[in-house]
Order: sequence, then structure tokens, then C-alpha cells
Amino acid sequence: MTGRYARRDFLRAGAVSGVAGLAGLAGYTVDETSSDPPVEIRGALYLPARAYNTYQMWHTYDRSVIERDLEYATRLGLNAIRTWTSYEVWRESPEKHAAAISHFLSAADERGIQVLLGLFEGVGVDPTPERLTNRDPKSARAIRSPSLAVARDRGRWDEPRQFVRWFMDRHRNDDRLLAIEAMNEPGWVPAQKDFTRGMFDVMRRERGDVPLTIGSTSLANDADYAAWGSDIHQFHYNFPNNAGIYRRLLDEAADVSKTTGKPAWLTEWQRTRSGSGFAAPITGDDWQPDYETLAPTIKRAGTGNFFWSLMLKPAYVLVQRRKGVLTGVFHEDGAVWDLGDARALKSMSGDSTFVGRERKEWPEWAAEANTRSGSS
Repeated sequence: MTGRYARRDFLRAGAVSGVAGLAGLAGYTVDETSSDPPVEIRGALYLPARAYNTYQMWHTYDRSVIERDLEYATRLGLNAIRTWTSYEVWRESPEKHAAAISHFLSAADERGIQVLLGLFEGVGVDPTPERLTNRDPKSARAIRSPSLAVARDRGRWDEPRQFVRWFMDRHRNDDRLLAIEAMNEPGWVPAQKDFTRGMFDVMRRERGDVPLTIGSTSLANDADYAAWGSDIHQFHYNFPNNAGIYRRLLDEAADVSKTTGKPAWLTEWQRTRSGSGFAAPITGDDWQPDYETLAPTIKRAGTGNFFWSLMLKPAYVLVQRRKGVLTGVFHEDGAVWDLGDARALKSMSGDSTFVGRERKEWPEWAAEANTRSGSS
């Protein structure tokens, strides 16, 4: 496909390919040289390299950075990007946020990329002026949006509802959008899940042609969101112990998709790792990107997917960053951390050819977050 995608055909292909891609996997043999068809939805999660939360992306929105980074996405053969708006920026200046969103969607569309765009974020800490603007690589935080105080108090939901209506008025039929996501991972806190249900109800009343969805940590959690009327099954699994776990997971996702007739997308993934990096320690080279460990499995399954993240940067979640975790593909100057990763990701488009410079060095601006001796 080129130019603007026919969204309904795109979604239908995403549902079918996830099932068909698993049809010949009796032994789950992965052959990177096989002639598997391109994965229909090939995406990355995106924040600019030096943005530690969505507020920073939109508050200091830089059109030249966005256009440069989306060009990098095309070098990997990507046709989708997942990111989020900022409720906090909207509260400060709706007009500023509207102009930035419009530019982002147009810049992506010009490069044959559709956007899965979320409205609220369930991961991180409550927003304060200091946390929103902190760019210290050792302490900057992902930001929960809105705050838990708002999520827990139904009497304070009117303004978030206004934000949802504002967005839907502008983009309910926007063919530059792949889907609209109510919140990323709301299930961690019951109040956030209740809040998301309320906002999703507004989205459904205001809906147009663009599919609606919720960012889910697992297919089990997604069952609740499907009952709400979500159009797309989402699931996340960043750090499995081995690719065999993924083969079974993608098989399960294909079964769910076949049963419901809705696409099932893997909207966060990274690499195999001996420990998750949350409670468990990170050993050896597990701190660095290694998309080659999972990309062939996902390609063979044909599952629509978004890897974390397009840009090379310290980990989004602070507990991971404090263990020296680095994620992503591209340095700001266009060099890649690992050529093998770039080629494995590019292969999902049907072409594994990738020419570029490899540089396994921590970005200078993020060096203070490098807590692992000998890793730069």
C-alpha cells in the first residue's frame, strides 16, 4: 500500500494475517530466509529521544525532530507509529496541542505511516510541574495522565470528558489515524480502569470511522475491554525468557482474533531476557536492545506489532532505567545501535536490506543514566 491506507481493509488484513501466518507452524520452526509475506502492521512506539514523557514531546514540540525521526521509521519499512497525546498540554493550550497533533499526523501520512494515538497514560507518577519538565536522565519520569486524584473522583471527570470530545470532534473520521486508544495500561489501578471505562463511553458516543481501543498488558486483561466494545485486541509482552513463549502467545492471539473477528495486535515488545528487570536483576548484556531475539518469531506469525522504541534512549520506566537499560534503534544522527536489529525489523516489510552506520555507544546526553560498567 502507498499513500493513505484504506483503514477497514488494513484492519481486516491485520486480523486475517495473524491467523494465516500461524497455519504452518506445527513445529514453530523459524527461518529468517523464508519468503513469508510482509507483516501488515509494522510499527514502533515513539517519543523523541530526549522526551521522557508525553508532556515533553508536545510542550516543546519540534517539527524538524518529528520529521527527521519519521524518516528513520521509513528506513525500517514501518507503516505505523504508536504514541499518545498530552492531556496536560491540552489544559495549558488547546490550540497549540491541536496544531502539533495535526502536524504529526500529516508528517506521518506523507511517509505512508498511520498513527495509533492514545489520549491518556496509565503508567508513571502523578503530574507535577517539576515532574512534567524534569529531563535529568537519572530521575525523569513517565507521567500518569490524568492524576490518580482525578481518576478517583468522578466529580472531576468533566474536564477529561471535554478533552475526549475535543479530540473526537477533530479526528473521529481522520484517515491518518490507525486507531484511537483511550488509555495505555489502565488495569494497574482500579480507579484508572473505572476512569478509562468512563472516557471510553464518551469515545463510543462520539465515534466516527476510526476504530477505538485500549492499551492492554495482556489478552486476559483485554477481555474486559472487548466487553466494553473495543474494536482491537491489544496485548503487551516486553521481556519473555525465550522465543518459545512468544510462539505460544501469538498462537493464542491468533485464536482470539479468529473467534472475535477483530485484529489482535502486539503493541509493546522488546527482546528476550533472563529477568524482567522489575524485581529480577538484569544480567550480562540483557540491558541493551536485541530485537533480533523476537523479530523472526513475530514475522513468521504475521502479527501486527509495535516495538519499543524507534529512538535510542534510556528506559521509559524509571526502575528499568536505574538498572542501566537502554532501548531503541536510532541515535539522533541516524546511526543505529545494532545493524542486526535494524535488518530483523526491516525484514517484516519483506525486505531485510538495511544500509547504515552501527554505533554501540550511549548517547552523550544520556550518559548519566549508564549505570553499567563497560556498556558504552
